[in-house]
Amino acid sequence: MGRSGLYKSDVKQAREILLAQGKHPSVDAVRIALGNTGSKTTIHKYLRELQEEEGSDRKSSISEVLQDLVERLAGQLQAEANEKLEEANVKHQEQAHAQAELIATLRTEVKDVTERLDKANDALTQEQGAHASTRESLQDLIVTHRAAEQRIVGLDERLYENEQHRQSLEQKHEHARQSLEHYRSSVKEQREQDQRRHEQQVQQLQAEMRQLQQSLVVRQEEVTRLNQEGVRLVSDLSHARKSLHDEQ
Repeated sequence: MGRSGLYKSDVKQAREILLAQGKHPSVDAVRIALGNTGSKTTIHKYLRELQEEEGSDRKSSISEVLQDLVERLAGQLQAEANEKLEEANVKHQEQAHAQAELIATLRTEVKDVTERLDKANDALTQEQGAHASTRESLQDLIVTHRAAEQRIVGLDERLYENEQHRQSLEQKHEHARQSLEHYRSSVKEQREQDQRRHEQQVQQLQAEMRQLQQSLVVRQEEVTRLNQEGVRLVSDLSHARKSLHDEQ
């Protein structure tokens, strides 16, 4: 809350504080002690009066102190009342401004609603005027709808026929697939049989080859033995001839 005025008692109190601190109570020092409030002229006047009072050794009476206190309280109450009055005025102005804005907004809304109502009435008039043509258009739409329903029935029948044809094709395809699977199975089985027969023939030929190889070994051994026997016979014949020649 701001100060409503500077009192002599304030200056006196500030002066006494400065004197107690050992400072000179000049006008500037007193004003600083008072929180930089009060005019220098008033402070100078009160300081001069205080100095004069001290020079004449006169003291303030109790009535003067009470009067000063009353004046200070009255000033404080007046300042508070002024501040509350100012706040009330500001609040009243704000409320008045808000009400004025609300009234302006409501007037604008009423104007908009009125314009929309006029447009709606015009549209209703036009709608009533166009009702006859709308009824004719509705009849045309009904006829068109019935024709479309008939076309839909025809399309449904064609769709049913196509579905039957598709199912028939699927059955034929299934039969063909089964026949193909049967043929593949038969071919696979025949191929497996041929392969087994071929393997048996190969095994039989391999067995015969082993037998022939064994016979060949036996024959080779016999030929070797006969060769050795022939060599021995040739040697015996040669000895016999030599012996015969010697006897002659």
